[in-house]
Amino acid sequence: MKQTIISELQARLATTIEALELAEERAVAGQLALEMMHEIKNPLEALGHLTFLAAEEADHPEKVRKYMSLAEEQMVTLTHIASQTLGLARVSNVPKPIDLVALTEAALRIHQRTIESKKVHLVKDLPRGMVAAVYTGEMLQVLSNVIVNALDALPSGGTLAVRLRKRQSEVQFVIADNGHGIPAANRGQIFEPFFTTKEERGNGLGLALTKKIIERHHGKISVHSSIRPGKSGTAFKISVPSTIELSAPKSAPRSTSKTA
Repeated sequence: MKQTIISELQARLATTIEALELAEERAVAGQLALEMMHEIKNPLEALGHLTFLAAEEADHPEKVRKYMSLAEEQMVTLTHIASQTLGLARVSNVPKPIDLVALTEAALRIHQRTIESKKVHLVKDLPRGMVAAVYTGEMLQVLSNVIVNALDALPSGGTLAVRLRKRQSEVQFVIADNGHGIPAANRGQIFEPFFTTKEERGNGLGLALTKKIIERHHGKISVHSSIRPGKSGTAFKISVPSTIELSAPKSAPRSTSKTA
């Protein structure tokens, strides 16, 4: 009887974790969509002003052509933002070759307002031409999860470094901060579900899910950290093969598989 109860509880826990993981995936896509709306606000306003001015100057063809030309530029900007952002956030059941610089920039965009409000010094080393076949939405979530952990650890005016590099048959993301660091006693637990030191600000699933996604990409994630005064900080290194056959994504729980 006791073993049956334990088995039932373990099954319920597994289902709960899977549902929470799905919620985390959708949350990242939602965050990116919100940031996209923030980015398109200015071009939309400019487009509205230009079409109004064109209507007001209907009797002056030269001015109308000028305003319409400027409006077309705003439309190109809007199309670029929407296609790039939505393409990166879309959940895919098959791995696709993706520009890793664009993917990294999208992950940073999700947290742009936090970066600005904390006056974080952002250091980027993102060489062009870096491509890998990945599940785009999942890798976006991985980068977002690690970046948000770095930002949480940083004081105002701290430094966040994001680097991308190629090493033989793999690509590596390195995300480092000069925050308070992770105590040695916690480093072995940070990838465990529900382990968190953020109290009410975290559910302890971010890094656990990150590790799971990386392993499904046949990759690795490692962390180096120091709490030494004046030399504190943390660096996460994420490595994924540049060309691999990836595992099929796990099916979502039946009760949560419908999209809004």
